[in-house]
Amino acid sequence: AEGAAAVVTLAGGVGSRWTQGAGVVKALHPYCKLAGRHRTFIETHLAKSRRIGRICGRPIPHIFTTSYLTQQPIESYLAAEHRYGYPGPLILSPGRAVGLRLVPMARDLRFAWEEMPQQLLDEQAQKLRDSLHAALIEWARQAGEGSDYTDNLPLQCLHPVGHWFEIPNMFRNGVLARLLEENPSLRYLMVHNIDTLGTDLDPALLGLHIESGAAMTVEVITRRIEDRGGGLARVDGRLRLLEGLALPREEDEFALSYYNANTFWIDIDQLLAVFGLSRKDLSDEEKVTSAVRALAARMPTYITLKDVKKRWGHGQEDVFPVTQWEKLWGDMTALPELSCRYVAVPRLRGQNLKDQAQLDGWLRDGSAAYVESICEWS
Repeated sequence: AEGAAAVVTLAGGVGSRWTQGAGVVKALHPYCKLAGRHRTFIETHLAKSRRIGRICGRPIPHIFTTSYLTQQPIESYLAAEHRYGYPGPLILSPGRAVGLRLVPMARDLRFAWEEMPQQLLDEQAQKLRDSLHAALIEWARQAGEGSDYTDNLPLQCLHPVGHWFEIPNMFRNGVLARLLEENPSLRYLMVHNIDTLGTDLDPALLGLHIESGAAMTVEVITRRIEDRGGGLARVDGRLRLLEGLALPREEDEFALSYYNANTFWIDIDQLLAVFGLSRKDLSDEEKVTSAVRALAARMPTYITLKDVKKRWGHGQEDVFPVTQWEKLWGDMTALPELSCRYVAVPRLRGQNLKDQAQLDGWLRDGSAAYVESICEWS
């Protein structure tokens, strides 16, 4: 009721895994029918915040971080839907970072396709796939390994640079400064993925975070075989999140008992202090930019392979592998000056929907019913 907390939903990505390479705004996808209507990810998150706001007696500020790919579509869609009738502050935080995709190295493609585990197909299908891979490796050589990928629509050549930048973007674009000016009692942010549908601004978890005194509390869930992307590990005697991309062998990931749900409870002032900033510094653009760049330089950079579609017209399209880089927020837990705590939450709350193939299981195991139970639709 004091207005001490706000929700930040990360909505800057284009769901490359969700669509196997197509450029779409995942936040606007009507992914499932709930309460008699197909709902988008954004509508679902606003419905949860609407419910918590009613319980607390005060509307919850809800921020959606965007990128150059998602800002305009989300803005237009929310206007067309009359912001889903959300009663509280509904803010878009425009991205301030962008990357250019690269043509992959042939050796990286060979490693991904020949040395990493692959599903075995029947003889003819396997021959076809091997032939396709050989053709794509030759394409990478001819296009120039490691060169800028520009042979596509401009928006398919650029890429978001990882969710590490989403919170610093709020420092740089003025959203956090305005939010604090309008809500001086705001002290905490709950940050989560657009596809973590079971998470909400749970008062009990907020209280746990406040009581711990930590700068950041991280939600984790028990790992299942399909959970990929790292998890909770002890490195040099210190608990931290370890990204799957940082592990030397893929199978090492299965030794981690807890999976990162990518939901973070953040103390705003303690986080600003890690950047060397205070609330009053947010109005100093030059100081904020320098602080963000300095801390970004301490974060590891991951190089990943992604699929991107190129449409030739007349119904013809191809999928090409491209290289892009990203920095991930979970690596903040490695900073010694950032005090972190970890809390195991039920899978119903912490599961991420990364692939449409997960939807059947998500409906059958009660997850959809749980999400519906914590929503108040407009």
